Amino acid sequence: MGDRRQRTAPHLPRAPFPLPTGPAFWRSPVRGVRFTAVLGVVLLAGITLLFVTGLLSYAAYNPDVAVNDKTPAKGLLGFYLFDWPTGPHWLYRLTQGLHVTVGIVLVPVLLAKLWSVVPKLFALPPARSAGHALERCSVLLLVGGALFQFVTGLLNIQLEYLFPGSFYPLHFYGAWVFFAAFLAHTFLKLPRALRVLRRGLPAAQDEMASPAPAAATVSRRGALAVVGAGSLLLLVTSAGRSFDGGVRQTALLTPRGGAEPGTGPNGFQINKTAAQVGITPAETGADWRLTVVGPAGETQLSRARLLSMGQHSAALPIACVEGWSTSDQWWRGVRLRDLAALAGFPEDPPGVLVESLQRSGPFRSVALRDNQVRDPRSLLALAVNGEDLSPDHGFPARVIVPAAPGVMNTKWVSRLTFGEPR
Repeated sequence: MGDRRQRTAPHLPRAPFPLPTGPAFWRSPVRGVRFTAVLGVVLLAGITLLFVTGLLSYAAYNPDVAVNDKTPAKGLLGFYLFDWPTGPHWLYRLTQGLHVTVGIVLVPVLLAKLWSVVPKLFALPPARSAGHALERCSVLLLVGGALFQFVTGLLNIQLEYLFPGSFYPLHFYGAWVFFAAFLAHTFLKLPRALRVLRRGLPAAQDEMASPAPAAATVSRRGALAVVGAGSLLLLVTSAGRSFDGGVRQTALLTPRGGAEPGTGPNGFQINKTAAQVGITPAETGADWRLTVVGPAGETQLSRARLLSMGQHSAALPIACVEGWSTSDQWWRGVRLRDLAALAGFPEDPPGVLVESLQRSGPFRSVALRDNQVRDPRSLLALAVNGEDLSPDHGFPARVIVPAAPGVMNTKWVSRLTFGEPR
Protein backbone atom coordinates (compact mmCIF):
# COMPACT_ATOMS: atom_id res chain seq x y z
CA MET A 1 0.00 0.00 0.00
CA GLY A 2 1.06 3.62 -0.43
CA ASP A 3 1.35 4.08 3.35
CA ARG A 4 3.59 1.05 3.88
CA ARG A 5 6.93 1.46 5.67
CA GLN A 6 9.51 2.90 3.31
CA ARG A 7 12.42 0.73 2.42
CA THR A 8 15.85 2.25 2.10
CA ALA A 9 18.83 1.07 0.15
CA PRO A 10 21.95 2.73 1.57
CA HIS A 11 24.13 0.65 -0.72
CA LEU A 12 22.75 2.46 -3.78
CA PRO A 13 24.89 5.42 -4.81
CA ARG A 14 23.05 8.72 -4.77
CA ALA A 15 23.95 10.70 -7.90
CA PRO A 16 23.32 14.45 -7.78
CA PHE A 17 21.25 14.12 -10.95
CA PRO A 18 19.68 10.63 -11.10
CA LEU A 19 19.23 9.13 -14.55
CA PRO A 20 16.14 7.24 -15.73
CA THR A 21 18.31 4.13 -15.98
CA GLY A 22 18.84 4.13 -12.22
CA PRO A 23 16.36 3.14 -9.48
CA ALA A 24 16.85 6.45 -7.66
CA PHE A 25 15.05 8.24 -10.51
CA TRP A 26 11.75 6.37 -10.00
CA ARG A 27 10.62 6.90 -6.41
CA SER A 28 6.82 6.82 -6.45
CA PRO A 29 5.55 4.49 -3.70
CA VAL A 30 2.46 3.70 -5.80
CA ARG A 31 4.32 1.51 -8.28
CA GLY A 32 4.19 -2.19 -7.55
CA VAL A 33 3.45 -5.54 -9.13
CA ARG A 34 -0.08 -5.73 -7.72
CA PHE A 35 -0.95 -2.21 -8.94
CA THR A 36 0.33 -3.09 -12.41
CA ALA A 37 -1.46 -6.46 -12.37
CA VAL A 38 -4.85 -4.90 -11.61
CA LEU A 39 -4.48 -2.49 -14.52
CA GLY A 40 -3.23 -5.28 -16.76
CA VAL A 41 -6.24 -7.50 -16.11
CA VAL A 42 -8.61 -4.61 -16.88
CA LEU A 43 -6.74 -3.95 -20.12
CA LEU A 44 -6.78 -7.65 -20.99
CA ALA A 45 -10.58 -7.69 -20.93
CA GLY A 46 -11.00 -4.27 -22.52
CA ILE A 47 -8.48 -4.65 -25.34
CA THR A 48 -9.79 -8.11 -26.22
CA LEU A 49 -13.26 -6.57 -26.57
CA LEU A 50 -11.79 -3.75 -28.68
CA PHE A 51 -10.07 -6.21 -30.99
CA VAL A 52 -13.15 -8.38 -31.49
CA THR A 53 -15.51 -5.45 -32.11
CA GLY A 54 -12.90 -3.87 -34.39
CA LEU A 55 -12.77 -7.02 -36.52
CA LEU A 56 -16.57 -7.04 -36.64
CA SER A 57 -16.60 -3.42 -37.72
CA TYR A 58 -14.17 -4.25 -40.51
CA ALA A 59 -16.35 -7.16 -41.66
CA ALA A 60 -19.43 -4.91 -41.70
CA TYR A 61 -17.90 -2.88 -44.55
CA ASN A 62 -17.99 -5.89 -46.92
CA PRO A 63 -14.25 -5.54 -47.56
CA ASP A 64 -14.01 -8.60 -49.81
CA VAL A 65 -16.01 -6.65 -52.41
CA ALA A 66 -13.40 -4.73 -54.40
CA VAL A 67 -15.05 -1.31 -54.40
CA ASN A 68 -15.33 -1.37 -50.59
CA ASP A 69 -11.84 -2.76 -49.89
CA LYS A 70 -9.51 -0.20 -48.30
CA THR A 71 -6.93 -2.87 -47.39
CA PRO A 72 -6.34 -4.80 -50.63
CA ALA A 73 -3.06 -6.30 -49.37
CA LYS A 74 -4.62 -7.88 -46.27
CA GLY A 75 -4.04 -11.43 -47.53
CA LEU A 76 -4.45 -13.97 -44.73
CA LEU A 77 -5.59 -11.26 -42.32
CA GLY A 78 -9.00 -11.47 -43.96
CA PHE A 79 -9.38 -15.14 -43.11
CA TYR A 80 -12.40 -14.58 -40.86
CA LEU A 81 -14.51 -12.38 -43.13
CA PHE A 82 -18.14 -13.38 -43.50
CA ASP A 83 -21.34 -12.00 -45.00
CA TRP A 84 -22.37 -9.32 -42.56
CA PRO A 85 -25.96 -10.00 -41.42
CA THR A 86 -28.88 -7.59 -41.56
CA GLY A 87 -30.29 -8.60 -38.20
CA PRO A 88 -30.70 -7.60 -35.55
CA HIS A 89 -31.06 -4.18 -37.14
CA TRP A 90 -29.15 -2.52 -34.27
CA LEU A 91 -26.15 -4.86 -34.55
CA TYR A 92 -23.61 -2.36 -35.89
CA ARG A 93 -24.91 0.33 -33.56
CA LEU A 94 -24.09 -1.98 -30.65
CA THR A 95 -20.72 -3.34 -31.78
CA GLN A 96 -19.27 -0.03 -32.95
CA GLY A 97 -20.71 1.87 -30.01
CA LEU A 98 -18.96 -0.58 -27.70
CA HIS A 99 -15.74 -0.38 -29.71
CA VAL A 100 -15.46 3.39 -29.52
CA THR A 101 -16.86 3.87 -26.00
CA VAL A 102 -14.66 1.18 -24.45
CA GLY A 103 -11.65 2.60 -26.28
CA ILE A 104 -12.26 6.04 -24.80
CA VAL A 105 -12.92 4.68 -21.31
CA LEU A 106 -9.68 2.65 -21.34
CA VAL A 107 -7.46 5.70 -21.96
CA PRO A 108 -6.82 6.44 -18.25
CA VAL A 109 -6.20 2.74 -17.58
CA LEU A 110 -3.70 2.53 -20.45
CA LEU A 111 -1.86 5.67 -19.35
CA ALA A 112 -1.69 4.44 -15.76
CA LYS A 113 -0.40 1.05 -16.90
CA LEU A 114 2.32 2.64 -19.04
CA TRP A 115 3.28 4.91 -16.13
CA SER A 116 3.52 1.93 -13.79
CA VAL A 117 5.97 0.05 -16.00
CA VAL A 118 7.97 2.91 -17.51
CA PRO A 119 11.04 2.24 -15.28
CA LYS A 120 11.35 -1.16 -16.95
CA LEU A 121 11.75 0.50 -20.35
CA PHE A 122 14.93 2.21 -19.12
CA ALA A 123 16.40 -0.75 -17.24
CA LEU A 124 20.00 -1.75 -18.02
CA PRO A 125 21.37 -3.91 -19.47
CA PRO A 126 18.92 -3.83 -22.40
CA ALA A 127 19.01 -7.62 -22.72
CA ARG A 128 20.28 -10.19 -20.23
CA SER A 129 19.56 -13.15 -22.50
CA ALA A 130 17.95 -14.04 -25.82
CA GLY A 131 14.63 -14.64 -24.07
CA HIS A 132 14.87 -11.31 -22.27
CA ALA A 133 15.71 -9.56 -25.55
CA LEU A 134 12.61 -11.09 -27.16
CA GLU A 135 10.48 -9.95 -24.24
CA ARG A 136 11.86 -6.39 -24.48
CA CYS A 137 11.10 -6.30 -28.22
CA SER A 138 7.55 -7.47 -27.61
CA VAL A 139 7.13 -4.76 -24.96
CA LEU A 140 8.33 -2.08 -27.40
CA LEU A 141 5.84 -3.32 -30.00
CA LEU A 142 3.15 -3.47 -27.34
CA VAL A 143 3.72 0.08 -26.08
CA GLY A 144 4.19 1.54 -29.55
CA GLY A 145 1.21 -0.34 -30.93
CA ALA A 146 -1.06 0.68 -28.06
CA LEU A 147 -0.17 4.35 -28.44
CA PHE A 148 -0.59 4.20 -32.21
CA GLN A 149 -3.97 2.47 -32.09
CA PHE A 150 -5.41 4.64 -29.36
CA VAL A 151 -4.10 7.92 -30.82
CA THR A 152 -5.30 7.21 -34.37
CA GLY A 153 -8.64 5.96 -33.06
CA LEU A 154 -9.19 9.05 -30.92
CA LEU A 155 -8.21 11.33 -33.80
CA ASN A 156 -10.69 9.55 -36.05
CA ILE A 157 -13.45 10.03 -33.48
CA GLN A 158 -12.63 13.73 -33.40
CA LEU A 159 -12.52 13.89 -37.23
CA GLU A 160 -8.90 15.06 -37.05
CA TYR A 161 -6.98 13.19 -39.73
CA LEU A 162 -3.48 14.31 -38.80
CA PHE A 163 -1.83 10.97 -39.53
CA PRO A 164 -0.32 10.17 -42.94
CA GLY A 165 -2.40 8.02 -45.24
CA SER A 166 -5.87 6.58 -44.85
CA PHE A 167 -7.23 5.71 -41.43
CA TYR A 168 -8.62 2.34 -42.56
CA PRO A 169 -5.38 0.52 -43.51
CA LEU A 170 -3.37 2.23 -40.77
CA HIS A 171 -5.78 1.17 -38.05
CA PHE A 172 -6.36 -2.30 -39.53
CA TYR A 173 -2.72 -3.34 -39.94
CA GLY A 174 -1.74 -1.56 -36.73
CA ALA A 175 -4.37 -3.57 -34.85
CA TRP A 176 -2.89 -6.88 -35.96
CA VAL A 177 0.68 -5.86 -35.05
CA PHE A 178 -0.45 -4.56 -31.68
CA PHE A 179 -2.62 -7.55 -30.86
CA ALA A 180 0.15 -10.01 -31.74
CA ALA A 181 2.44 -8.24 -29.25
CA PHE A 182 -0.44 -8.08 -26.77
CA LEU A 183 -0.98 -11.85 -26.98
CA ALA A 184 2.73 -12.55 -26.51
CA HIS A 185 2.88 -10.24 -23.49
CA THR A 186 -0.27 -11.79 -22.02
CA PHE A 187 1.15 -15.29 -22.43
CA LEU A 188 4.31 -14.27 -20.59
CA LYS A 189 2.77 -12.17 -17.82
CA LEU A 190 -0.80 -13.28 -17.13
CA PRO A 191 -0.04 -16.35 -14.98
CA ARG A 192 2.10 -14.34 -12.57
CA ALA A 193 -0.36 -11.43 -12.53
CA LEU A 194 -3.17 -13.79 -11.50
CA ARG A 195 -0.98 -15.34 -8.78
CA VAL A 196 -0.16 -11.91 -7.41
CA LEU A 197 -3.83 -10.90 -7.38
CA ARG A 198 -4.81 -14.12 -5.57
CA ARG A 199 -1.97 -14.45 -3.06
CA GLY A 200 -0.20 -11.10 -2.94
CA LEU A 201 3.58 -10.65 -3.10
CA PRO A 202 6.14 -10.01 -0.34
CA ALA A 203 7.57 -6.51 -0.55
CA ALA A 204 11.08 -7.86 -0.93
CA GLN A 205 10.08 -9.66 -4.16
CA ASP A 206 8.25 -6.72 -5.73
CA GLU A 207 10.56 -5.72 -8.56
CA MET A 208 8.17 -2.97 -9.70
CA ALA A 209 8.41 -1.11 -6.38
CA SER A 210 11.01 1.59 -5.85
CA PRO A 211 13.91 0.49 -3.62
CA ALA A 212 13.95 3.99 -2.09
CA PRO A 213 10.37 5.31 -2.34
CA ALA A 214 9.45 8.90 -1.66
CA ALA A 215 6.86 9.85 0.94
CA ALA A 216 3.40 8.62 0.02
CA THR A 217 0.80 11.16 -1.08
CA VAL A 218 -1.82 8.64 -2.20
CA SER A 219 -2.31 4.94 -1.58
CA ARG A 220 -2.37 2.42 -4.38
CA ARG A 221 -6.09 1.96 -3.84
CA GLY A 222 -6.47 5.71 -4.06
CA ALA A 223 -4.50 5.77 -7.32
CA LEU A 224 -6.72 3.04 -8.76
CA ALA A 225 -9.76 5.06 -7.68
CA VAL A 226 -8.39 8.12 -9.54
CA VAL A 227 -7.95 6.00 -12.68
CA GLY A 228 -11.48 4.63 -12.33
CA ALA A 229 -12.89 8.13 -11.82
CA GLY A 230 -11.13 9.30 -14.97
CA SER A 231 -12.63 6.44 -16.95
CA LEU A 232 -16.08 7.16 -15.52
CA LEU A 233 -15.77 10.83 -16.45
CA LEU A 234 -14.85 9.92 -20.03
CA LEU A 235 -17.81 7.52 -20.17
CA VAL A 236 -20.27 10.17 -19.00
CA THR A 237 -18.93 12.81 -21.40
CA SER A 238 -18.79 10.62 -24.51
CA ALA A 239 -21.38 7.81 -24.44
CA GLY A 240 -24.31 10.16 -25.05
CA ARG A 241 -23.44 10.47 -28.75
CA SER A 242 -25.05 7.04 -29.21
CA PHE A 243 -28.47 8.37 -28.22
CA ASP A 244 -30.89 11.08 -29.28
CA GLY A 245 -32.47 13.83 -27.24
CA GLY A 246 -31.07 15.36 -24.08
CA VAL A 247 -28.61 12.54 -23.42
CA ARG A 248 -26.61 13.55 -26.51
CA GLN A 249 -25.88 16.91 -24.90
CA THR A 250 -23.72 15.15 -22.31
CA ALA A 251 -21.29 13.97 -25.02
CA LEU A 252 -19.07 17.00 -24.60
CA LEU A 253 -15.89 15.32 -25.87
CA THR A 254 -17.15 14.16 -29.26
CA PRO A 255 -18.07 16.10 -32.43
CA ARG A 256 -21.45 14.39 -32.60
CA GLY A 257 -22.42 15.40 -29.08
CA GLY A 258 -24.41 18.48 -28.16
CA ALA A 259 -27.78 19.49 -29.54
CA GLU A 260 -29.42 17.77 -32.47
CA PRO A 261 -28.86 19.48 -35.86
CA GLY A 262 -32.29 21.06 -36.15
CA THR A 263 -35.83 20.14 -35.22
CA GLY A 264 -38.69 18.28 -36.84
CA PRO A 265 -38.75 14.91 -38.61
CA ASN A 266 -35.30 15.48 -40.15
CA GLY A 267 -33.83 16.86 -36.93
CA PHE A 268 -31.51 13.97 -36.09
CA GLN A 269 -27.77 13.52 -36.34
CA ILE A 270 -25.90 13.63 -39.64
CA ASN A 271 -22.25 13.15 -40.52
CA LYS A 272 -21.76 15.58 -43.43
CA THR A 273 -24.10 18.17 -44.86
CA ALA A 274 -24.90 18.53 -48.55
CA ALA A 275 -22.92 21.78 -48.63
CA GLN A 276 -19.85 20.13 -47.08
CA VAL A 277 -19.62 17.57 -49.90
CA GLY A 278 -20.58 20.00 -52.67
CA ILE A 279 -24.11 18.81 -53.43
CA THR A 280 -26.02 21.68 -55.07
CA PRO A 281 -29.80 22.22 -55.37
CA ALA A 282 -29.47 22.05 -59.16
CA GLU A 283 -28.21 18.46 -58.95
CA THR A 284 -31.08 17.31 -56.75
CA GLY A 285 -33.88 19.31 -58.35
CA ALA A 286 -36.58 18.41 -60.86
CA ASP A 287 -34.08 17.14 -63.42
CA TRP A 288 -32.61 14.50 -61.07
CA ARG A 289 -32.97 10.93 -62.28
CA LEU A 290 -32.04 7.61 -60.69
CA THR A 291 -30.33 5.25 -63.11
CA VAL A 292 -31.10 1.56 -62.50
CA VAL A 293 -28.91 -0.92 -64.39
CA GLY A 294 -29.22 -4.70 -64.80
CA PRO A 295 -30.00 -7.44 -67.36
CA ALA A 296 -33.19 -5.57 -68.33
CA GLY A 297 -31.07 -2.64 -69.46
CA GLU A 298 -30.78 0.88 -68.14
CA THR A 299 -33.80 2.64 -66.70
CA GLN A 300 -34.13 6.30 -65.71
CA LEU A 301 -36.50 6.97 -62.81
CA SER A 302 -37.65 10.37 -61.64
CA ARG A 303 -38.52 10.97 -58.02
CA ALA A 304 -42.21 11.13 -59.00
CA ARG A 305 -41.90 7.72 -60.67
CA LEU A 306 -40.26 6.29 -57.54
CA LEU A 307 -43.06 7.71 -55.39
CA SER A 308 -45.62 6.00 -57.62
CA MET A 309 -44.06 2.59 -56.96
CA GLY A 310 -44.93 0.44 -53.93
CA GLN A 311 -43.82 2.26 -50.78
CA HIS A 312 -42.59 0.42 -47.70
CA SER A 313 -41.46 1.55 -44.23
CA ALA A 314 -38.75 0.41 -41.84
CA ALA A 315 -37.59 1.64 -38.44
CA LEU A 316 -33.78 1.72 -38.57
CA PRO A 317 -30.96 3.64 -36.88
CA ILE A 318 -27.87 5.22 -38.40
CA ALA A 319 -24.57 4.18 -36.80
CA CYS A 320 -21.21 5.60 -37.82
CA VAL A 321 -17.64 4.30 -37.51
CA GLU A 322 -16.83 7.22 -35.19
CA GLY A 323 -19.16 5.61 -32.64
CA TRP A 324 -22.15 7.94 -32.80
CA SER A 325 -25.59 6.69 -33.72
CA THR A 326 -29.23 7.69 -33.76
CA SER A 327 -32.25 5.92 -32.42
CA ASP A 328 -34.61 4.20 -34.88
CA GLN A 329 -36.05 6.55 -37.49
CA TRP A 330 -39.04 5.68 -39.67
CA TRP A 331 -37.87 5.51 -43.27
CA ARG A 332 -40.19 5.12 -46.25
CA GLY A 333 -39.39 4.35 -49.86
CA VAL A 334 -38.92 1.63 -52.46
CA ARG A 335 -37.45 -1.72 -51.46
CA LEU A 336 -34.08 -2.46 -53.03
CA ARG A 337 -35.30 -5.92 -54.06
CA ASP A 338 -38.18 -4.30 -55.98
CA LEU A 339 -35.69 -2.14 -57.86
CA ALA A 340 -33.63 -5.29 -58.51
CA ALA A 341 -36.73 -6.87 -60.06
CA LEU A 342 -37.12 -3.82 -62.28
CA ALA A 343 -33.48 -4.23 -63.31
CA GLY A 344 -34.07 -7.84 -64.38
CA PHE A 345 -33.73 -9.90 -61.21
CA PRO A 346 -37.31 -10.83 -60.23
CA GLU A 347 -36.02 -13.59 -57.93
CA ASP A 348 -32.90 -13.97 -55.80
CA PRO A 349 -31.54 -10.48 -56.43
CA PRO A 350 -27.75 -10.13 -56.35
CA GLY A 351 -25.65 -7.40 -54.77
CA VAL A 352 -25.74 -3.84 -55.99
CA LEU A 353 -23.24 -1.08 -56.62
CA VAL A 354 -24.60 2.18 -55.21
CA GLU A 355 -23.21 5.43 -56.60
CA SER A 356 -23.74 8.89 -55.16
CA LEU A 357 -23.77 12.41 -56.55
CA GLN A 358 -21.02 13.03 -53.99
CA ARG A 359 -17.76 13.40 -55.92
CA SER A 360 -15.20 12.92 -53.13
CA GLY A 361 -14.73 10.73 -50.08
CA PRO A 362 -13.73 7.10 -49.57
CA PHE A 363 -17.28 5.68 -49.81
CA ARG A 364 -18.96 7.74 -52.53
CA SER A 365 -19.59 4.36 -54.22
CA VAL A 366 -20.35 1.24 -52.16
CA ALA A 367 -21.32 -2.32 -52.88
CA LEU A 368 -24.07 -4.03 -50.89
CA ARG A 369 -24.28 -7.83 -50.64
CA ASP A 370 -27.14 -9.90 -51.95
CA ASN A 371 -28.43 -10.59 -48.41
CA GLN A 372 -28.64 -6.85 -47.84
CA VAL A 373 -30.54 -6.26 -51.07
CA ARG A 374 -32.98 -9.10 -50.28
CA ASP A 375 -33.88 -7.87 -46.81
CA PRO A 376 -37.35 -6.27 -47.04
CA ARG A 377 -36.19 -3.47 -44.72
CA SER A 378 -33.49 -2.35 -47.15
CA LEU A 379 -34.88 0.71 -48.88
CA LEU A 380 -34.13 3.42 -51.33
CA ALA A 381 -35.61 5.91 -48.88
CA LEU A 382 -37.48 8.97 -50.08
CA ALA A 383 -38.87 10.15 -46.76
CA VAL A 384 -38.15 9.87 -43.04
CA ASN A 385 -40.49 10.24 -40.07
CA GLY A 386 -43.37 11.21 -42.36
CA GLU A 387 -41.57 13.98 -44.23
CA ASP A 388 -39.48 14.19 -47.41
CA LEU A 389 -35.77 13.76 -46.84
CA SER A 390 -33.93 16.99 -46.20
CA PRO A 391 -30.93 17.82 -48.43
CA ASP A 392 -28.58 16.94 -45.56
CA HIS A 393 -30.23 13.55 -45.11
CA GLY A 394 -29.82 12.65 -48.77
CA PHE A 395 -32.69 14.19 -50.78
CA PRO A 396 -33.86 13.17 -53.32
CA ALA A 397 -33.08 9.53 -52.36
CA ARG A 398 -30.76 7.58 -50.10
CA VAL A 399 -30.10 3.97 -49.21
CA ILE A 400 -30.92 2.67 -45.75
CA VAL A 401 -29.94 -0.90 -44.80
CA PRO A 402 -30.41 -2.65 -41.43
CA ALA A 403 -27.26 -3.23 -39.34
CA ALA A 404 -24.98 -1.53 -41.89
CA PRO A 405 -22.35 1.13 -41.07
CA GLY A 406 -23.49 4.67 -41.77
CA VAL A 407 -21.27 5.13 -44.83
CA MET A 408 -22.96 2.15 -46.48
CA ASN A 409 -26.28 4.02 -46.28
CA THR A 410 -25.38 6.17 -49.25
CA LYS A 411 -26.97 9.60 -49.58
CA TRP A 412 -27.82 11.50 -52.79
CA VAL A 413 -28.02 8.25 -54.79
CA SER A 414 -27.65 8.64 -58.55
CA ARG A 415 -27.12 5.08 -59.86
CA LEU A 416 -27.87 1.48 -58.85
CA THR A 417 -26.12 -1.29 -60.77
CA PHE A 418 -27.41 -4.74 -59.82
CA GLY A 419 -25.32 -7.82 -60.36
CA GLU A 420 -21.93 -6.17 -59.89
CA PRO A 421 -19.13 -8.80 -59.69
CA ARG A 422 -17.75 -9.45 -56.23
